[in-house]
Amino acid sequence: MGHIQTENLCREFVNHRKKKDEDGKFLPDEKVSVLEDINIEVEDGEMVCLLGPSGCGKSTLLRIIAGFDKQTSGSILIDGKEITGPSSDNIFVFQHSGLLPWMTVWQNVELGLRNMEEVEEKRVEIQEYIEMVELDGFEDHYPHQLSGGMQRRAELARALAVNPDILIMDEPFSGLDFLTHMKMREEVVNMHQFLGKTILIVTHDIDDALIMGDRVVVFSKRPSQVKMNRKLDFPHPRIVFNKQTELSQLRDELFLMLGVSYAV
Repeated sequence: MGHIQTENLCREFVNHRKKKDEDGKFLPDEKVSVLEDINIEVEDGEMVCLLGPSGCGKSTLLRIIAGFDKQTSGSILIDGKEITGPSSDNIFVFQHSGLLPWMTVWQNVELGLRNMEEVEEKRVEIQEYIEMVELDGFEDHYPHQLSGGMQRRAELARALAVNPDILIMDEPFSGLDFLTHMKMREEVVNMHQFLGKTILIVTHDIDDALIMGDRVVVFSKRPSQVKMNRKLDFPHPRIVFNKQTELSQLRDELFLMLGVSYAV
């Protein structure tokens, strides 16, 4: 299960930085609208990529869905139930590594299975998840001994070990070198096709969204509204640079929508 639905979801923040009027009197706190009437439906097993200008509220929406934040108005339902807080059914993979530095790769992944009592079954599952992200041979390494891409893969293995219904990823490839970025992107696509989890990904990379997503949702600048909600019915693997294809034409459209007139 992993069906997500937002209905007229809004999120406001209060700017507590005091301002004065012409007479020197403090004005009331200013409210800043970030998300405005967001209506999105994510089907069970879909991978949905969220695009939009920096600061438009994409990460805020992910935190609300994960239960770390609360909307100002509107509702959000997962499998028909209101979100009341964080849940092991919805795992958040942050922008920056969340691995515990004093634990090895094996121990970090084991955290996702800490409630499993059968020792041998746990050992087999830990090894399966480590092999799934191609980190076999690095089980006893600490995070500081791993490259950035390997740390991301270890964090992904730990998240998958929980066996969540929904995997939420906030710019999971940021800071990675070009080749590692592409490799991680390929691994996420393969993992999604194999496991069929519902996945939400915030990205600033249009090519990532088009290559990975079953759907792409584009947000406007703040206060953010949905500008596009497009199903991507294209087979994998996808090539976005062939100018004769519908996918490449959509790529050009997305660049224009996000304020870039020429896409290389």
